[in-house]
Amino acid sequence: MKKNLVKINILFISFCLIFSFFHMCFADDDLLDNETIDVSSEILKTVSDTSSSLDSASLNSRACIVLDRKSNRIIYGKNEKNKVKMASTTKIMTATIVIENYDLSKTVEISKKAAGTGGSRLGLKQGDKISVLDLLHGLMLCSGNDAAVALAETVAGGIPEFSDMMNNKAKELGLENTHFESPHGLDSDNHYTTAYDLSLLTNYALNNETFLKIVGTKNYTVTINGYPKNITNTNELLGTLNGVYGVKTGFTNGANRCLVTACKRNDLDIICVVLGCDTKNFRTKDSIKLIEYTFQNYEYLNISDLIDENLNNWKEENFNNFNIKKGVSNNIEIYYQTPDFSVIPIKKADKNNIEVIINIDTNLTAPVYENSEIGNLYILCNGEEVFTTNILSPTYIPKKNISNYYLDFFKNYSSLLNGFSI
Repeated sequence: MKKNLVKINILFISFCLIFSFFHMCFADDDLLDNETIDVSSEILKTVSDTSSSLDSASLNSRACIVLDRKSNRIIYGKNEKNKVKMASTTKIMTATIVIENYDLSKTVEISKKAAGTGGSRLGLKQGDKISVLDLLHGLMLCSGNDAAVALAETVAGGIPEFSDMMNNKAKELGLENTHFESPHGLDSDNHYTTAYDLSLLTNYALNNETFLKIVGTKNYTVTINGYPKNITNTNELLGTLNGVYGVKTGFTNGANRCLVTACKRNDLDIICVVLGCDTKNFRTKDSIKLIEYTFQNYEYLNISDLIDENLNNWKEENFNNFNIKKGVSNNIEIYYQTPDFSVIPIKKADKNNIEVIINIDTNLTAPVYENSEIGNLYILCNGEEVFTTNILSPTYIPKKNISNYYLDFFKNYSSLLNGFSI
């Protein structure tokens, strides 16, 4: 009896060890998160259900955002500034650091540490030789954690050093609620981001042509030790949803299912981030719902043209109304502080509810210095401010000195004399 109990205990312990090993290696795995999804069917359902409003309760994701790429404006958000785990969406930053700091044509040899990394894998073994460019494809298409560690070691010498580079870049980009501890994104308490920060990072990364090309690739052939290996992108929306051109999937037990999507139709260009979905099916549904909602309901408002038109009209009506107290002249030029973008997204239903308000101080006191702020311009939509900019004067108008006053006196005196002579 005792022998049987010992055998049972040994079997139980062995089972637990095997389960723990399997969990460590594969629980955090984009590739093994292979829930079957009929994306085409979900697209048809979502398109027919999309309305002019979106109830956050209908979204499974714990945090999500739709960001306009041209203006960095939030079109839709739900808990978008809450700190959450990010899983393999981490690799957006990993790829960015590598592309900006290393020669992608170089061939590297895979270390024991990189080869032994669990989770999603490109399938690298110790001693394998592969180019940095192929490692990047393995990183972003099949979410290879082994590729992530190999890249970190190649670029920075190790994971801690590479994480420092990631955090420095985050600080440079103004990602205030993001911190990295690894190049792959396996769960760690001090490895987090927000949907908002992740959308800003993605927008930055997509400006790089190499990154853009990699994340938009559906199928690719890497070469390991001279032998080809075909890999496929884990992004289920790439090649299936109209306009999608990237970016990255993610899954860990702590982060749940995540998806960052870039999509462009006609002129409207957006980034959609969903984080913390319970299933792969939910992350797909939420992403489609957010994307379709945006494209059905939003369009760009050209604020540059709107500002120019309204400011020119104001000049025609008010240009002679300037009074520069104690100034040598009342002739003053005005211009507005040009933003980094010329368009902003607004709801199509609101395009006739746009109002421009211009407040400029026409009664100034000299000296008026070059590029000094003399007013503001506001664009309102349904009474709510959607854009503001400063009105500046490029003209320097000095204060009158004693010579100017004497000159004015003689001018006025001459005019008076001429009046008497008549």
